[in-house]
Amino acid sequence: MRQPGQGGRLMLGMIPTVAPYLLPEALPILRARDIGRDLHLREAPTDRLIDELTVGRLDAAVAASVPENPDLVATPLFTDRFLLAGSQDQIDRIGAVHLGPRDLDPGRLLLLDEGHCLGDQALEVCGLTRRGGRLDLGAASLSTLCRLAAQGMGLTFLPQLAARQERAAAPGLAVVPFPEPQPSRKILLIRRASTPAVGWFDDLADILAKAGQAVVDC
Repeated sequence: MRQPGQGGRLMLGMIPTVAPYLLPEALPILRARDIGRDLHLREAPTDRLIDELTVGRLDAAVAASVPENPDLVATPLFTDRFLLAGSQDQIDRIGAVHLGPRDLDPGRLLLLDEGHCLGDQALEVCGLTRRGGRLDLGAASLSTLCRLAAQGMGLTFLPQLAARQERAAAPGLAVVPFPEPQPSRKILLIRRASTPAVGWFDDLADILAKAGQAVVDC
């Protein structure tokens, strides 16, 4: 049987709100190790990654939701805080530095489309659903949301992991942390329970955890 990371192909899945921000930090390390010699990345929403991992099309997946499937095991990598992002004028106008997630006006929120766990997590911390108001103003990518927010079209939740890249790409985007307790998500590395953790999986988890922590600490 092929052993991922041991001269064999490693099929790694990653959600879109993690991949563009974690990979630039992690990939050089993975390539320098045998585990990344033949790495193939699959970027897709959580549900699709879980399905492909379950049937064996992926060896592991990086996501931000704990799988309910008992045949899968999740290893925590790092904590990713949510920041509030918008134009500087919007941030100043609402006094965002003093607002908690549940104090926000739902009609000003820009969210990722259904199927992206980040959008659902943002709603959850605000105590909201996708019904009513202007919560249908979604987008397919975090980059699109940030550009809309930078132009004063609304406010959005920006993971700390993505803050450096998105602020550089969207001039005018201002971010502020929420007051304690700060909302956050746990980034996880998921494998099948039948896959041994010792060896390639532990090595992969260690590399991704250190790379992710380095990005959120910037």
